[in-house]
Amino acid sequence: MSGLPKSDVRYSRAANGLAYCAHFRQDNAKYLAMIFLSSRVLKALRSHAGAQWACLLVSSIVFAAALEALHLSAALLIGPMIAGVIVASTLGRIRVTDTVFAATQGIIGCMIARAIPVSIVHEAAMQWPVFVLGVMSTIVMAALVGWLLTRWQVLPGTSAIWGSAPGGAAAMTVLAEAHGADIRLVAFMQYLRVLCVTSVASLVASTAGHEHAAVTIVWFPAVDWFSFAETLAVASLGLISAKVFRIRAGAVLLPLIVGAVLSNTGAMRIELPPWFLAACYALLGWAIGLRFTRESIAHCTRALPRVLAAILLLIAACAVVGQLLAKAAGVSSRTIRYYEELGILPEPRRTAVRNFLTSFSKLSGFSGA
Repeated sequence: MSGLPKSDVRYSRAANGLAYCAHFRQDNAKYLAMIFLSSRVLKALRSHAGAQWACLLVSSIVFAAALEALHLSAALLIGPMIAGVIVASTLGRIRVTDTVFAATQGIIGCMIARAIPVSIVHEAAMQWPVFVLGVMSTIVMAALVGWLLTRWQVLPGTSAIWGSAPGGAAAMTVLAEAHGADIRLVAFMQYLRVLCVTSVASLVASTAGHEHAAVTIVWFPAVDWFSFAETLAVASLGLISAKVFRIRAGAVLLPLIVGAVLSNTGAMRIELPPWFLAACYALLGWAIGLRFTRESIAHCTRALPRVLAAILLLIAACAVVGQLLAKAAGVSSRTIRYYEELGILPEPRRTAVRNFLTSFSKLSGFSGA
């Protein structure tokens, strides 16, 4: 431009400036249009409960399928729970009713009752000191971790104690809600621990060289409808306990006790088809996830580092106690394989996470394989 007259140079610069402004205005208009469109879509979704349920269902299927592809424990509950958290924090209108929530708790109680076979009593009696010491030490260490988190005000109220409590994550979350704890924070701790324990257990099993093929789930097997009706009748006792007699913990405990007694005495067989359990897990996950707010999500995010450190500390302490008890009782990995062959303990599934950890351990030199 140095050879052009000054007037032409000014005109050229002005034209470039006008072209830039026009381009900027065009991009800004597109951006504003996208914001306006997204706000209109969110406003329409917030005003239609059916659309929110549809979004919740689709996102639940996506998250559950992704987690199930990794064979992550409790994927059928965690997936819908994540979807519920997202819907609650963005749309936030729909809720799972207390009646449906209590009914799913009764099903969870029956599921736990089915997992308590009378055959394990004889095996436990043979090694009762190991079982007692193992259970009590785990309870004491978990209670100590929960007490410390409560004392340090990482989580409010009794949420840290229930979140640290050993046991099935779904059962402990439900019982925590029945005793007045914040079910959102308890679920956050319990399922974060599920993820940590699953990853650590996969690494340990892979390092020890115990390989298992993936277990294929038959989602729609033949159903004994009479036993299924009996199971629903037992589960309904929990609903009656929670809604009629206002005993909130009875929603889980009453079906658990009655179901365990009746099934182990041969009076009934607990029938819970996989497709039915998946639906109950989804409802339970929604009931928890839809209760989250942006404030509770922010609180969980702030508490994450300390909660994660407490979980890893608890896992390490349990591992040390487990090794000491195993050496004292002479329990080897072959004993565990023997119980699996008898059907007393289920064979663990080989997971994609485990495959990754196996490769990582080999590359890092942690595995002797």
